[in-house]
Amino acid sequence: MRLDKFLKVSRIIKRRTIANEACDAGRVIVNGKPARASYDVKVGDKIEITFGTREFKAEVISVKEVVKKEDAALMYKII
Repeated sequence: MRLDKFLKVSRIIKRRTIANEACDAGRVIVNGKPARASYDVKVGDKIEITFGTREFKAEVISVKEVVKKEDAALMYKII
């Protein structure tokens, strides 16, 4: 699954266009390297996102195309 779609489906970022813009601006780092929106997310990847002064770090636990709102947080583990 693409990185921008994963961020939207897991509800880390609300909209896919915003996730895409964050990737283009270099604010999304996967496994220690800046990642593009087209990066293929795999289980075990570590994602770091910078929201202004706040940092968000998570590890991918599962990759699913469709997820209920209640189960979205189960796709990643906050580090």
